[in-house]
Formats: sequence, structure tokens, C-alpha cells
Amino acid sequence: QVQLVESGGGLVQAGGSLRLSCAASGRPFSPSAMGWFRQAPGKEREFAAAITWNGGSTDYADSVKGRFTISRDNAKNTIYLQMNSLKPEDTAVYYCAAQRKYGIYRLRVDYDYWGQGTQVTVSS
Repeated sequence: QVQLVESGGGLVQAGGSLRLSCAASGRPFSPSAMGWFRQAPGKEREFAAAITWNGGSTDYADSVKGRFTISRDNAKNTIYLQMNSLKPEDTAVYYCAAQRKYGIYRLRVDYDYWGQGTQVTVSS
């Protein structure tokens, strides 16, 4: 079993930045495709960003492309989401997810493990 714990959320003004972290523990972690999803109040959980097991490829939702950067440090079993130029519409609970496959994935059903989420609130 893999446990994922997110951190780094908080309250920030529009235009500001936050860096989310997701630490993995449990069974050996690699290889593992990983991703960040987010869920705003009253909305479905949606894809934000994904990264391959070695960090060689990344993918972003159009809504965050150019503002968010996903990265990973396998030595620390941690992935990150650097969020810049934040907008009020980025307000959501952010979840990291993992699965034991190579490749890169956008669909929730492709992920086997989920963190508990961290709240990001962007004020206007």
C-alpha cells in the first residue's frame, strides 16, 4: 500500500504563488506515474498536471498550462506543484495521485492511490 500526504496549501492573493508537495510512503515507489487533481466546491474533481515516473514527460490541463509546473524528486519520494500567477478560479482542494505504471495519465480512473488533499484558496 502507498500513502500520499499533500502539504503546502493555504490562502494567497491573486497573482501570488504556492508550492504544493506530495510525499509518498509505503511500498517501493518507483516506477509510478503521478498527477495532481483539484476539486472546487460543487464541481467534479479535475485533472491539473501529470508526470511520468522519471520526470521525463509532463502534461497539463489547458487551464493551468504556463502557470503551474509539476516536478518530482524520486530520491525523496516526493512530487511538487509550483503554482504561479494564481487566480481565484484556482481555488480548490488539490489532491495528488499515483499509480504503478509507466506513461502519463489524465483520467482519475487510471490512478490507484490518492492523498487526502490540501486546500488552496486564492482571494481576489
